[in-house]
Amino acid sequence: MKKFYVYILCSKRNGTLYAGVTSDLIKRIYEHKNDLVTGFTQKYGVHHLVWYEIHESWESAIKREKQIKKWKRAWKLKLIEKNNPYWDDLYEGML
Repeated sequence: MKKFYVYILCSKRNGTLYAGVTSDLIKRIYEHKNDLVTGFTQKYGVHHLVWYEIHESWESAIKREKQIKKWKRAWKLKLIEKNNPYWDDLYEGML
């Protein structure tokens, strides 16, 4: 069964944040890290994967991404720090 991912990238600890959604997390983060994605993450150097969650459907992943994008910054920081208090780049552990 296919999985879908909602993720948050940062430029550095407590830096610029970006929330996204994908069906291939490793590929998508690789694209962000290597500036293959034109736009916000490239412009602001947002390349570190600091949080993600898995969804069973595209619809639930999109709904969650939209929800997170509307959140206050403090809520996003709390979400990240709940499971990743040191803001480690989770991408490295996926390879």
